[in-house]
Amino acid sequence: MAHDHGHGHGHSHGPSADADRRWLTVALLLIVSFMVVEVVVGLIASSLALLSDAAHMLTDAGAIALALVAAGLAARPPTRRFTFGLGRAEILAAQANGATLLVLAGVLALESVRRLFEPPEVEGGLVIVVGVLGALVNIASAWALSRSERRGLNVEGAMAHVLMDLYGSVAAVIAGVVIVLTGFGEADGIAALLVSALMVRSGWRLLRDSGRILLEGTPKDIDINEVGTALARADGVVEVHDLHVWEVTSGFPALAAHVLVREGDDCHGRRRQLESLLHERFGIDHTTLQVDHQHPDRLLTLGA
Repeated sequence: MAHDHGHGHGHSHGPSADADRRWLTVALLLIVSFMVVEVVVGLIASSLALLSDAAHMLTDAGAIALALVAAGLAARPPTRRFTFGLGRAEILAAQANGATLLVLAGVLALESVRRLFEPPEVEGGLVIVVGVLGALVNIASAWALSRSERRGLNVEGAMAHVLMDLYGSVAAVIAGVVIVLTGFGEADGIAALLVSALMVRSGWRLLRDSGRILLEGTPKDIDINEVGTALARADGVVEVHDLHVWEVTSGFPALAAHVLVREGDDCHGRRRQLESLLHERFGIDHTTLQVDHQHPDRLLTLGA
């Protein structure tokens, strides 16, 4: 006798999603407002460090705007066409944001190298003032993002961007101080290069993590060998195969497996036991376990 058991758990996006959108909006307004100031002052001061930091802030704003759109889509209930809902809109947004970061980093790096050989006159005092203000804005934005309840890839990516941008503001301040004290104009280009490197790191991380989810790779915090061993060693389990663990979207792991138990065993009871194990040890709530009785002929073969 064979028993197919599918067991699914829904994921609520109500109050948590609303709170996320509210704090994402606060962070977006802070970043966009100061980005405009940085662009204007960067052009006046002829500072590539400030302009590169403004470009990074643009990617921050894009990341948060995409996160807002994705959060709205992810909050929609499942439909007949999208039975898991639209949670992967977050992952597509992260992909787009990561690719944009890498492109902008390349453009800024090329301009930074050019300025190392032909450094322009830079108003170091303005760079210092705007850099300090930028650091304060980034701290406020990071605080707003930390208030969100859901730790999805978009929220984490937006937070990483803001923190990277904070480092960029600090680099701009250091460059301004060096220029004021020593007149070393190349410091501005060096600071911009450092910001570009941070953008590459952040962009690559987003592409890597979102690509793993889109390709249905095993969640990075789950060891599938450990999961398989735990299932196989559970009471009454004879064999586990066709084991798959993937991530539907950020923080939504799913598992499917075919489990064999001994003839006459309680399939329903074993399924509930395994679901409890997966929840308690691995935090996996969305499971599809096909629990069957092992055929007596196979038992004889295994025991021979």
